[in-house]
Amino acid sequence: MRSVLETKGLSKCYGSNWALQDCTLQIPDGRVVGLVGPNGAGKTTLLHLIMGLLDPSAGSIKVLGYSPQVHPREVLARVGFVAQSRPLYKNLTVEQHLHLVAGLNHHWDNARATERLAHYDIPLKRKIGSLSGGQQAQVSLALALAKCPQILLLDEPLSNLDPLARQDFLRSMLVAASEEHFTVLFSSHVVAELGRFCDYIILLSKGHVQLSGDVDALLAGHERLTGSTKEDTNLENDPAVVSLNRRERETTMIVQKEANINRLGWEGHPVTLEELILAYMAHPTTILNAPVLEMEMEDSRQ
Repeated sequence: MRSVLETKGLSKCYGSNWALQDCTLQIPDGRVVGLVGPNGAGKTTLLHLIMGLLDPSAGSIKVLGYSPQVHPREVLARVGFVAQSRPLYKNLTVEQHLHLVAGLNHHWDNARATERLAHYDIPLKRKIGSLSGGQQAQVSLALALAKCPQILLLDEPLSNLDPLARQDFLRSMLVAASEEHFTVLFSSHVVAELGRFCDYIILLSKGHVQLSGDVDALLAGHERLTGSTKEDTNLENDPAVVSLNRRERETTMIVQKEANINRLGWEGHPVTLEELILAYMAHPTTILNAPVLEMEMEDSRQ
């Protein structure tokens, strides 16, 4: 499967602080990828490196085969970006934004933008500052999609939106991705929402890639074990034990299925994506060797 994004040892340092360190990834084409992690994990830094808004301190990055530093025009022409702050001009109308962005993009599809805005009853003559947060989010998405991108980057796009606006934004984004066959990289720190639509996950923690891979493969490679509480101190030190929660009478742990653990007396259960991500986030030193799972998943598809 073709990779639309490849990084090797990608790192970004601000002074003495590493925002991203030794990031190695391969993102397959046509996926809806959830980029998750706590605040300050390096999510926005990674997106800015993809767009070429930042230069890496070390390592390499290829976007659709192009280096954002060597071939910025090729990358910008093929990647749509919806920033968290939605940098729109409050005193300009929606129509003026369409004309402004159209002049900067060779593959601009004005009909696609106006149809999308009409669908959400957003008047072209209205100034951005008079629109609701949900409407401004839809304008930002329409501008990004009218570029006809091959990759769409979304940096916390649902922040400050009410539940209905969040639902509308997600629905319109997913319909567009399905119909137009592009890859989505969706950054969020809200874990619960990712499981509803992402089929690939990247978890960043303290600037490092802690977990990455196909969602089905990751879930198939883990399980939740429950049993009576035992004084087994070896469990805390087992690298295959992702999380361990001891209570007075019952112990629950999330483990990698390949773990060499004596399962006698333990009852196995499937894990949800939210459980799995939160377990890894709570233990940032636990890093999964994701390529193993990726190869297993590819083998199962053949």
